Amino acid sequence: MEFDYTVTTKKDFDAAVRAVQEEIAKAGFRVLYVHDVHATLAEKGFDIEPMKIVEFCDAKSAHTVLTADPKIGLCLPCKILVYVKDGTTVLSGMRPIVLPQFFPEAQLGALPEEVDARVKAVIDSSR
Repeated sequence: MEFDYTVTTKKDFDAAVRAVQEEIAKAGFRVLYVHDVHATLAEKGFDIEPMKIVEFCDAKSAHTVLTADPKIGLCLPCKILVYVKDGTTVLSGMRPIVLPQFFPEAQLGALPEEVDARVKAVIDSSR
């Protein structure tokens, strides 16, 4: 079972970030924050290629998993990483299906698979 779902896109970086945010909203999630990793590191004198982390959440799903085990909050909110590597724009998200491996007592049922499918759909639709 893969920890991440990663694809490339022909879109430029800014268009890919916009697409991810739009697709997150269409999928019924809420964008909470967009962290400009490139800008944050540049402030400290480090130079990397463009990189942003789009953090998003579905309150109902978050409530369910946090009620099952509050430590799952360490993995929240969901994130999609958009970055440039060797001139190619990449979209990558953590797979919620890995949660039961880290929290086997949580009894999450089918929820990780359901959210995983939604996250993968967001990434695929953002390409």
